[in-house]
Amino acid sequence: MKNDYDTLIQEALGRVYDVAQRTALDPAPILSRRHGNRIRLKREDRQPVFSYKLRGAYNLMATLDKEARRAGVIAGSAGNHAQGVALSARKLGLHAVIVMPQTTPEIKVSAVRALKADVELHGNSYDEARARAHVLAEKRGLIYIPPYDHPLVIAGQATVGVELLEQMQERSERLDAVFVPVGGGGLIAGIASWIKARAPEVRIVGVEPDEAPCMYEALRAGKRVRLERIGIFADGAAVAQAGEEPFRIARRQVDEILLVNSDEICAAVKDIFEETRAVPEPAGALALAGLKQYVAREQVRERNMVAVFSGANLNFDRLRHIAELAALGEHQEALFAATIPERPGSFRAFCHTVGSRQITEFNYRYATAREAHVFVGVHLENGIAEKENLLAKLQDKGYPVVDLSGNELAKMHVRHAIGGRALAENELLYRFEFPERVGALLHFLTRMSDRWNISLFHYRNHGAAYGRVMMGIQVPSGDRAEFQEFIDGLDIKYWEETDNPAYELFLGGN
Repeated sequence: MKNDYDTLIQEALGRVYDVAQRTALDPAPILSRRHGNRIRLKREDRQPVFSYKLRGAYNLMATLDKEARRAGVIAGSAGNHAQGVALSARKLGLHAVIVMPQTTPEIKVSAVRALKADVELHGNSYDEARARAHVLAEKRGLIYIPPYDHPLVIAGQATVGVELLEQMQERSERLDAVFVPVGGGGLIAGIASWIKARAPEVRIVGVEPDEAPCMYEALRAGKRVRLERIGIFADGAAVAQAGEEPFRIARRQVDEILLVNSDEICAAVKDIFEETRAVPEPAGALALAGLKQYVAREQVRERNMVAVFSGANLNFDRLRHIAELAALGEHQEALFAATIPERPGSFRAFCHTVGSRQITEFNYRYATAREAHVFVGVHLENGIAEKENLLAKLQDKGYPVVDLSGNELAKMHVRHAIGGRALAENELLYRFEFPERVGALLHFLTRMSDRWNISLFHYRNHGAAYGRVMMGIQVPSGDRAEFQEFIDGLDIKYWEETDNPAYELFLGGN
């Protein structure tokens, strides 16, 4: 059924402000100067639940009839939608049940409980929690509140677009482009429906994490697709399949979808903090990361651009990891490995070649009687060009150099685990991600066969839903097929890194 979104959005405007606020459209002078355009941030982090999600949830829930309200509501969510449903239920006097993954950070679980909703923890992912919510809805007669795939939810989210268009008109400023974070697609579908009907020349750009590109792949394929695996760094946008109705709208009214990596997201988090002193969650900074990528690609100047700062429900423990990657994402730091002669004075000569740059990290390790390896982090004043000049200078001096700035193994593990190479026979190296909950690490290790010795292990938790492990495992050549079958059966996301230069230089011994 084709919906009249103009009417639905007009009706939503009469409901959502019972709980939501008309948020500011703040200028971003630092970003504007740096990128040569007039950039503004739509501050959805200032909502009562620190994200835009309550707009759509309340708009749908406020239309429920008396019988449905008596039954109560249920939702499956890892965070922002959960809080939106819980607050809306409290406002409307409804009983609410929220099913959240067991991996959900306690800060989000506590926030939902504080809003008087019942919380059930189930599964390790949003999809598992959502499936459980559907089961409970059927069993208990509860009304399921979807996070994005419903016309009334889309219409509620569209009020973000109504506001920002009005705010630009109040300033008598032309709007050239709007950048919107995309998970299931409800927000961008709503914003596009309203703005394109009134200002079709405005470019509507969606931004997704490159490890969860569900709308990007759907638009490329011409149909909705389900991603086999998704990354969860930007957990608020980690969706395996775009919503049916958002996809239908996006095909007609969204101009493009951009993909950004974790480093770019972290850089945008830092940008927003420096601009506003507010700290976005990774999904909340997606739009700005995409805006920066677009400006660099198109080399546009003096345009009026808006990025939707969509949420600030950040688990505090994640700040350490975000800060680590932010400098790399902004090309303000370079990581590289170099091999130097193992003789007196060679270390000092290498440092002279690096020059007076600020060193952010320096690890030196004896390798053989002839050579040593160094792992170096360097602060950059002039971005990629400076990095390339430095690497070229080192190569000209005869130092073998490997750029590790984009090497996930190096960034996540090796820089924290450098301790020397080991002669571990038949060693294979893997990276794993597994659900981060009490006992998960022990459970993961017990599934490893006693036939294969663990020769190297490094674990990091970044305050996120998944822990990261680097593991060396000694597997005789005759066991390789059996071992491959074993790790495939674990149903855990993994990457083999045996040939990674960071491993070969600093940890491997084969």
